[in-house]
Amino acid sequence: MQREWEAVEGIRFCLLAPDHWSEFEKLFGEHGADGGCWCMWWRLPEKQFEEQTGELNKAAMQELVESGQVPGFLAYKGDEPIAWCSVGPRERYQAIHRYWQLNRDEDKKTWSIVCFYVEEKFRRRGLMKILVEKAMKYAFTQGAKVIEGYPIEPDKKLAGFGGFTGILSVYKSLGFSEIDRNSRNEILMRFECED
Repeated sequence: MQREWEAVEGIRFCLLAPDHWSEFEKLFGEHGADGGCWCMWWRLPEKQFEEQTGELNKAAMQELVESGQVPGFLAYKGDEPIAWCSVGPRERYQAIHRYWQLNRDEDKKTWSIVCFYVEEKFRRRGLMKILVEKAMKYAFTQGAKVIEGYPIEPDKKLAGFGGFTGILSVYKSLGFSEIDRNSRNEILMRFECED
């Protein structure tokens, strides 16, 4: 499996593996990105996620990485980690089924792009679109037939971690189709591979 991809606009990308854990840790910071999530929100039952917010979520993510599973990839400017994108088979993100009525039989062939974290000084520079493009490319090389995203459509300027699931306009610009909306203001977007 290719671990690192060619650079785009001076940014390089690398799958999160044990030898990149310290860089992931550095990017997410002392508080684990959004209030100690450590990108575990979509992976756990809601009650379990809330009970282990913080250090336990961090330990769960580290265990996942050390198991050999690839939960996503990092983006770097030089040697500095500047962004994160979580992508993988939909079956890994059981929380998705809390918000959408989806066919579980399609979980293996459907890949999900569920989360982004971009260091503050690199936000609002078009990096999310580059991350989605890289996630799509990776998913298709791994055999995905369908790729989903669950972005929001902001009605005002985003602050903090407001767009962690993605932004609708980015997905539209890459050819995703809107399938549904849920009560959390998330929009189910889908892109199907053309055989």
